[in-house]
Amino acid sequence: MAALSKILRSVEGNRLMFWCPGCDAAHAVRVGSGSGWTYNGNPDKPTFTPSILFNPGGETPGVPLCHSFVTDGRIQFLGDSTHPLAGQTVDLPDFDAG
Repeated sequence: MAALSKILRSVEGNRLMFWCPGCDAAHAVRVGSGSGWTYNGNPDKPTFTPSILFNPGGETPGVPLCHSFVTDGRIQFLGDSTHPLAGQTVDLPDFDAG
């Protein structure tokens, strides 16, 4: 895992990882050709499109469903998220703060 900035890490498989304060865990998205997401190339204020959905259908028991948009270094948690930050928008925290 390589640090790209205080908030973004690069991991194998063309994935970028950020710390999710709603889940208190890291989330990774695959970017680049043939991937699910686009990335704006800014490691300090990343934007990923489309939305990011983790643990859909409760596949991992005890882990919340997390649905968000990451735009310009901020994470907007959608209302279907099942953690306390649902419906809120916050800055992405430093990765090492998690």
